[in-house]
Amino acid sequence: MLTAEQILAAHKANIETLFGLTGKAFEGVEKIVELNVTASKAALAEAADTTQAVLSVKDAQELLALQASLFQPLAEKTAAYSRHLYDIASGTGAEFGKAFEAQASDVQKKFMSVVDNASKNAPAGSETAVAVFKSAIAAGNNALESVQKAVKQATDVAEANFNAVANTAVSAAKTTAKKR
Repeated sequence: MLTAEQILAAHKANIETLFGLTGKAFEGVEKIVELNVTASKAALAEAADTTQAVLSVKDAQELLALQASLFQPLAEKTAAYSRHLYDIASGTGAEFGKAFEAQASDVQKKFMSVVDNASKNAPAGSETAVAVFKSAIAAGNNALESVQKAVKQATDVAEANFNAVANTAVSAAKTTAKKR
């Protein structure tokens, strides 16, 4: 059985984890706001420069050349913004994942401790039932670890795909800009 002190300690740890995760969530939001403010300032400054450049164009050929020169940097900046946004989101998600894994591991250890204590005090002849129960717990833990590994692999694949798509978009923009 769990003692009152163990229950209080578990509640305290859960509250600390909750506040820690809330802090991480706010850090992620702050980073996104900062990224958006920086991007907005840069876009405003670039819009002013572009407007000045368009107003100084003398003919259609020069206008086409100006458009072509603006397309590639825009694609690169969009890809960079997307990468920053993805990095912020994945970093915040990773913090939540680490906290979940730590909590799950801690809960598993405490549960196994309770099971071990209960098995020591089990009546004679119940060894088989205790062994089956422990085996079921071990199988559940193995299944949870497998799911965690699969999620990690899926995240890695998604990140690789995101980077490949971003790089392809930038390369396509460069190719299009060169053809003009």
